[in-house]
Amino acid sequence: MAAPEERLLSEGEGGALGSARLSPPPVSEPPEALAPLEPPPQSNTLMGLPIVAIESILSFLSYDETSQLRLVCKRMDLVCQRMLNQGFLKVERYHNLCQKQVKAQLPRRESERRNHSLARHADILAAVETRLSLLNMTFMKYVDSNLCCFIPGKVIDEIYRVLRYVNSTRAPQRAHEVLQELRDISSMAMEYFDEKIVPILKRKMPGSDVSGRLIGTAPGPSAALTTMQLFSKQNPSRQEVTKLQQQVKANGTGLTALKREISELRIKVQEQQKQLQDQDQKLLEQTQIIGEQNARLAELERKLREVMESTVGNSSGSGSNEQSPRKRRKAVESTDCPRKSKRLRNRK
Repeated sequence: MAAPEERLLSEGEGGALGSARLSPPPVSEPPEALAPLEPPPQSNTLMGLPIVAIESILSFLSYDETSQLRLVCKRMDLVCQRMLNQGFLKVERYHNLCQKQVKAQLPRRESERRNHSLARHADILAAVETRLSLLNMTFMKYVDSNLCCFIPGKVIDEIYRVLRYVNSTRAPQRAHEVLQELRDISSMAMEYFDEKIVPILKRKMPGSDVSGRLIGTAPGPSAALTTMQLFSKQNPSRQEVTKLQQQVKANGTGLTALKREISELRIKVQEQQKQLQDQDQKLLEQTQIIGEQNARLAELERKLREVMESTVGNSSGSGSNEQSPRKRRKAVESTDCPRKSKRLRNRK
């Protein structure tokens, strides 16, 4: 009798009425048979539920509240860490989906994008992408190493708020106004993580002499050197190999984000160079036009000088011509006077 009743209670088929109906009379059964009917001490608590049920319950909370519930107990800490890590990955996928939808509606030409109605949407999503890449480079390499979780749940909530605002608003505000809160809390979270938590994680890290150098350096010759040193061992442990693979994966994601940023910067540099070339060409054309204008002005000045000189010469010539008839008249009169005097004498 005790075994079927205990199975029914554990499966949830028996309630208060079912247990009363199935329980034997207290006189006929010994007290030892009643002991299995008592529920386990944690069957009615939240921590006694399966992890899937706990996650479905916690999904109704914000990620900030989920991060605060890590203080309850170890089991709740593990569940909340899992939800925070999944939340960061989900918000990255949601951002990629929003960015694809906006880019599909934007024109291909950069000059036409500036005047498009979705220009501010694209600017906000680009700034969120930069912020996500910084958070990924700061936290996820330690998350992949199972040293911690994505701690700032409030940052995830703020990213979701910005993305929903972009999707639901036709004319959003400027990017710096929308992203002010996100930049503040994410910057504070990354600074606190780097200053306070990373040194503790490095001390707790097994094989910190190798893995610490590997995590603290970017992919390059030094990382390749530590990799060769690790694989040069005769019997490397599985934990070190797993950690190395996780670090390579984290470096790969960071390198992909950096390559994307570098490609965007190259595009911007090419556009600026093109604008500078256009400005230089316009400046050259303006200098040519100014030179032609100066030549025309010099020619006009020369012609004006010639005209002034010719007018001055004509005025002096007209004055000499006016004086010459008078002199001629005086000379004629002087020659005519002796002739008249001779005629008068002859007549007398």
